[in-house]
Amino acid sequence: MLAMEKSCGVMIQCMLVALICFAHARRVLVMGDIGTATSYGPPYLPTRCPGYDQDQLPVNGFFVAAGSAIWDNGASCGRRYRVRCLSGLRRPCRDGFTVVQVVDVCRFTPCPTMAFSDKAFDALSKIPNTKINIEYQQ
Repeated sequence: MLAMEKSCGVMIQCMLVALICFAHARRVLVMGDIGTATSYGPPYLPTRCPGYDQDQLPVNGFFVAAGSAIWDNGASCGRRYRVRCLSGLRRPCRDGFTVVQVVDVCRFTPCPTMAFSDKAFDALSKIPNTKINIEYQQ
């Protein structure tokens, strides 16, 4: 009987370790495309996407300028992406996803996959003006 109780205890410990490992692995499991991101500040106008003026930028301030990887000759204008921070120097990532809308093409070199408005970048990173690795899905 005592051996059976020890066996059950060991099995429960193994199950807990497996559950913890699965939960940790879930954080790094990637389901979308991988890219890089940084922030850019105002002024946010003019934009290369037709029809965008100050009144038409997303009200919540969550928008991006697209790098060449997703710009697609302007076809990405208006697209929405679900984005999360994966990594960066000094562990900048905040938990969770945010949704952003493409309103412009990135105008600096080298350009990351996405250049985020300050407000959108703050939702992903605890450190402003840094470069982060992101996962994104349209």
